[in-house]
Amino acid sequence: MANTAPTALITGASRGIGRGIAVELARRGWAIAINYARDQEAA
Repeated sequence: MANTAPTALITGASRGIGRGIAVELARRGWAIAINYARDQEAA
């Protein structure tokens, strides 16, 4: 099975600009991989 969705790796995606980017790209159908440094629950 091929994945044709664009993919993004977003660091710092648990808050702020990173979170906003992750949410918007996911809303547009992107496959999202996120990374966090401290706040696992927020990620």
